[in-house]
Amino acid sequence: MTTMQVLFLIFAAIILGSAFKVVTTKKMIHAAFWLIVVLFGVAALYAMLNAGFMAMVQVVVYVGAIAILFIFAVMLTRKELLDKGPALNDNKSIAAVLSLLSFGGLYMLLRNWSGFMNMAPALPETDMVEELGTALVTPDMYLLPFEIASVLLLAALIGAVYVANEARSE
Repeated sequence: MTTMQVLFLIFAAIILGSAFKVVTTKKMIHAAFWLIVVLFGVAALYAMLNAGFMAMVQVVVYVGAIAILFIFAVMLTRKELLDKGPALNDNKSIAAVLSLLSFGGLYMLLRNWSGFMNMAPALPETDMVEELGTALVTPDMYLLPFEIASVLLLAALIGAVYVANEARSE
């Protein structure tokens, strides 16, 4: 095995283990932290594929925005942090059987596929990151939608803080 294959297996194991912890942990805040580990693992896979821009987008958008938004939501609803019931229900055995059947079906479909051993063709030598950066700051391209989205996200954050403070004062 090559170094890249070993690294892929390590990152895949980290992602799968953390994803399992996301859905089986009893506390919401712990699930959010395990989700951050999963998202960092996916960013590492992007970096291994020489997709540096996608790795940075993964970290900035998903870890830096979505996961932190989950953590804020959990922190703003402090009363609900105390678990009152079991995190898992009695359907664990059915879920395990269905997941094994799904995995077995995927294995049967893909075991003879030759795409696993083929290498991807080399990408053309264009600087897509520079083109995207120029498009995001050019007024006649995507500057207005980009700024509108940022203002809407800021308004949502201010509204969440206002609602949380109003609930505490009651």
